[in-house]
Amino acid sequence: MKILSFFERSSRNFRHSSPYSKFLVLLAVSTGGGIGLVAYSDAKSDHPSSDTKKKKVVVLGTGWAGTSFLKDVDCTKYDVQVVSPRNYFMFTPLLPSVTCGSVEARSIVEPVRRIINKKNGDIKFWEAECLKIDPKNKKVHCRSNHSVHVDGKKEFSVEYDYLIVAIGARANTFNTPGVTEHCHFLKEVDDAQRIRRSVMDCFERANLPDLSYEERKNKLNFVIVGGGPTGVEFAAELHDLINEDLVRLYPALHDLVKISVIEAGDHILSMFDKRISSFAEEKFHRDGIDLKTGYMVVNVSDKEITMKEMQNGKVHSLPYGMIVWSTGIATRPIILDLMKEIGQANRRVLATDEWLRVEGCENVFALGDCATIQQRKVMEDITAIFNIADKDNSGTLTADKVKKFLEGICERYPQMEIYMKHKQVSDLVDLLYGPNGKSGTKELSIEDFKAALTEVDSKTKFLPATAQVAAQQGTYLAKCFNKMEEREHDPEGPPRIRATGRHRFHPFRYRHLGQFAPLGGEQAAAELPGDWISIGQSTQWLWYSVYASKQVSWRNRMLVISDWMRRFIFGRDSSRI
Repeated sequence: MKILSFFERSSRNFRHSSPYSKFLVLLAVSTGGGIGLVAYSDAKSDHPSSDTKKKKVVVLGTGWAGTSFLKDVDCTKYDVQVVSPRNYFMFTPLLPSVTCGSVEARSIVEPVRRIINKKNGDIKFWEAECLKIDPKNKKVHCRSNHSVHVDGKKEFSVEYDYLIVAIGARANTFNTPGVTEHCHFLKEVDDAQRIRRSVMDCFERANLPDLSYEERKNKLNFVIVGGGPTGVEFAAELHDLINEDLVRLYPALHDLVKISVIEAGDHILSMFDKRISSFAEEKFHRDGIDLKTGYMVVNVSDKEITMKEMQNGKVHSLPYGMIVWSTGIATRPIILDLMKEIGQANRRVLATDEWLRVEGCENVFALGDCATIQQRKVMEDITAIFNIADKDNSGTLTADKVKKFLEGICERYPQMEIYMKHKQVSDLVDLLYGPNGKSGTKELSIEDFKAALTEVDSKTKFLPATAQVAAQQGTYLAKCFNKMEEREHDPEGPPRIRATGRHRFHPFRYRHLGQFAPLGGEQAAAELPGDWISIGQSTQWLWYSVYASKQVSWRNRMLVISDWMRRFIFGRDSSRI
């Protein structure tokens, strides 16, 4: 008993001893049966010393860009803190499916705390809205989503060493009167749930007694403004909901339903291949969806939408029961305020360089829909490029000189590669000297060099505001942060044009993996790398497999797949919850 009591006292002392690493050695002496306890403290802990202060990285937003960064960054190297008004990540490509009950809202969201708990380091999260970014003092001012005092919601500020701005964008109304008051947007889970309730409201109101034929018809006129991927997919989902499920519940109203898609351009899905755009238009015509291309909305009232024909300027009015506005994105007010402060007030979108660094700020990065990469122009650096290639200062360039300088040029200026592909040449030597220039002795002056490359910058492309771009940017930036200390002394990027040495990292390059357009009726269209176009039911099943695999967790995968199975077996739920 004395031995056991000693063991218990020693164990308690051991558990509450110094915070250094400890080794417990239990020694059993077979001859005497005694048990000895030895506690050993090692002054050299495996954990970093508290004296070594980690740099603070503040991430604004939990969308595609912010979440991709959080998943891949090595948070043992940084003190990572996240600020976002929503405490979950949302799989935005499935939002149209949520509006019509094909997928439930909770199936496409994953709690942020569940994501950060999977990381080895300690990541702090605050559910709050960022009100102001102060790049001079390296602070962000925030307001909590929850009231903690009698006088309202708590405001606080967070200091940073590095700031990752990934707060996305808002819906673009183009300052059209009445849009904010009378239209639904489709950017958040709450938007999708409101649309779902509104669809059922329209059917229930139209089913009330003592309504005239025109009143019922007007309440069942669904209008989608915008012929992009989101608007087209919602129109297809709504058509399937009505014709597969609601027709059995409201048989007397089926012939009164009308779905209209209004697009200012000449075609819907204009960002896709023309073959996909044409197929989508033909299918919508077969399904009875009214396509109004070449129309611009000029006003929205509580009962009708007013639009103008782009060709002749004629004005038309259309009564509606519900409008969904999906016409692109605009910059959030907080980003506009930041742009004014750093000298970008004359721009429409926050500009970054090819390494995602905000121009005019120190240690501030912007990803996703809230920013755009301002690709550097070749003609801005043409003289510096010529001088670097002309190592002997002869004033001319031979093919051999250009060959030695090929490394890093296309990486630094991606429009060069696009331009060479457009000209159907294999490399820069062929572009400058012709197909036989590699073996020739032709020399180019700086004026000849400028003339040969004067049209290169016309091939500069801006990245689309898609989840795919944002996710790749978040992953890229996380890898840069993980290697930041290492690349400080061993840079891996292309040669600097206006300075000596090399850039620390390779610039961000977007890799397009394809895009889908679900068109309803278990048919979809896909535009994949290599100019491969796929249309039909097999493409819809490819869409199912890709979107299931892209979920951020196995929990989400199982929920989404089970929702699809439930819909196949039981149909969509028409409850207004």
